[in-house]
Amino acid sequence: MAATRRRVLAGGVALAVGSHGSVRSRTARECPASVGPSVDARVGFVGDVMLGRSVDEHWRGGDPTGVWDGLADRLDALDGLVCNLECAISDRGERRPGRTYYFRADPDWAVPALAAAGVDFASLANNHLLDFGPAALADTRAHLARAGIARAGAGPDRETAFEPATFDVGDLTVGVCSLTDQSRSDEAGESTPGTAYLPLNHRIPGTRERVDRALTRLHEAGTDLVVASLHWGPNWVVRPAATQRSFARWLIDRGVDVVHGHSAHVLQGVEVYRGRPVLYDCGDFVDDYVTKPELHNKWSALFDLEFRGGRLHALHADPVVIHDETVHPAGDDAPGSVEKEAAEAAPWVRRRLRALSEPFGTAVERDGDAVRIPLDDCGE
Repeated sequence: MAATRRRVLAGGVALAVGSHGSVRSRTARECPASVGPSVDARVGFVGDVMLGRSVDEHWRGGDPTGVWDGLADRLDALDGLVCNLECAISDRGERRPGRTYYFRADPDWAVPALAAAGVDFASLANNHLLDFGPAALADTRAHLARAGIARAGAGPDRETAFEPATFDVGDLTVGVCSLTDQSRSDEAGESTPGTAYLPLNHRIPGTRERVDRALTRLHEAGTDLVVASLHWGPNWVVRPAATQRSFARWLIDRGVDVVHGHSAHVLQGVEVYRGRPVLYDCGDFVDDYVTKPELHNKWSALFDLEFRGGRLHALHADPVVIHDETVHPAGDDAPGSVEKEAAEAAPWVRRRLRALSEPFGTAVERDGDAVRIPLDDCGE
């Protein structure tokens, strides 16, 4: 088998692919080292990006960049951006029966909006890509492809739905495997469209086999950074379940470098396991969902993974506020329309991330309006 160029964050040791096609687990003492090329870079991660319903009504026919109000400098500073796309992008399709919510955005503004934000990858493994049926799903994949945005997690058949994606961030090649444990009725069949649905529990043989197959493809493709983007767990829950924690650690043991979680619509804590970050839930980045004051679900963060010299160096979290179908920065440079709310949101996000990450032993440091989580130390 041909050698790959991937050098994982594991003491500079190549992650080998086993003779039966499964990836080899990391040893217990491996610590972060080179990702491959010796580069400085910043890759952003956000949770649900829902551009349908009243967000679509608000921005259709207007300036598509307005949805990211005030965040242009932060987004421009990133070398890449990964999100969960929680809607179809299409002007076709029929509402699928039996659903409560239907999310679809007009491609004429939604695609330019994603491009303006610098989105490099959109996860489609969630419970809303089929709200308007297979035609809208096919359109979503096509619109993203034409815009040069990589996507994974849903497709015209099971093999395509589970096919991981790769894209370049400067000199880094990033690979993403997208999975969901939400809405089994949306599961892709052997020859029918749907999502990459799996019970996300590594004790289930079928889950282990499917994940190993995807990770093997990424390692053989020579990816420098491997991401697992997971739409998992129930809504409005602020702490991950034990099965989620176990699955996340298993993924890192199998060669994943970043676990990118979403689905709960609220921030959850961050764990650093063997020097790799587990973002259990990034919350929502933009939406029109109901406001739950006790959960502050409209207060979230833009996560920023910093590389120095090709090493995972730190994770930053910049607080943001969703207001009037728009995402705004929280803190001192928030616009006047949300100044009071933003002033309250920034310290709350910092406190929430610190409190929810503390049980994992994660160090959370203040960095202006944001927080910083160091990744240089090898965690167990």
